Amino acid sequence: MDTAERIKYWAREIKSLSQTGLAYGKDQFDQERYLKLNDLAVEMLSYISGQEKVTINQLLPIEQGYHTPKVAVRGLVIHNDKLLMVKEAADGLWCLPGGWCDIGLTASENIEKEIYEETGLKTKAVRLLALYDQTKKRPSITMQHIYNAYFLCEMVEGDSGELRGSKETEDVQFFSYSSLPPLSLERMSAEQLDMAMSVAFSDTNSAYFD
Repeated sequence: MDTAERIKYWAREIKSLSQTGLAYGKDQFDQERYLKLNDLAVEMLSYISGQEKVTINQLLPIEQGYHTPKVAVRGLVIHNDKLLMVKEAADGLWCLPGGWCDIGLTASENIEKEIYEETGLKTKAVRLLALYDQTKKRPSITMQHIYNAYFLCEMVEGDSGELRGSKETEDVQFFSYSSLPPLSLERMSAEQLDMAMSVAFSDTNSAYFD
């Protein structure tokens, strides 16, 4: 872990302690101290990222309650021995369809929704393949702690929809696994994809986890 990543890790930990303290601390002076801790964490993140403190506060607002990781989902859809991938409008690179989990939906319902919104295809989540700590093992521009759940999804027979892009995806295609396009490494690493594919084609029903 290089210096910037270590500082980012420390700053996120301080910010997490600040949020938890603000949620449970009752003393007025403790509240002021916890707010000061948050300000220090924001200043550290601003220093290493080059972004304004107001931007950091927008990306990482003080939320209510105990601080926990955010949850995202990715869907592995294989058709005619090819893998469904989307070209992200944000960076022009490719990854499995997916995104943040919405409140009120299960993780499997979330990935089915994300795949349909990003690709136009109707799918059914049939198996949990992996649960990754998205930010722990690699450098990342994100300042959030993320868990990412990978699901094996199958196209709905007889009514699978039509392949199309969306406002978040510039292009949608099926690729041979031996000739994948450049990956959006902020969203999905080659190592994560390799593991998910390995689990999908294994004889066991066990899922990989960090």
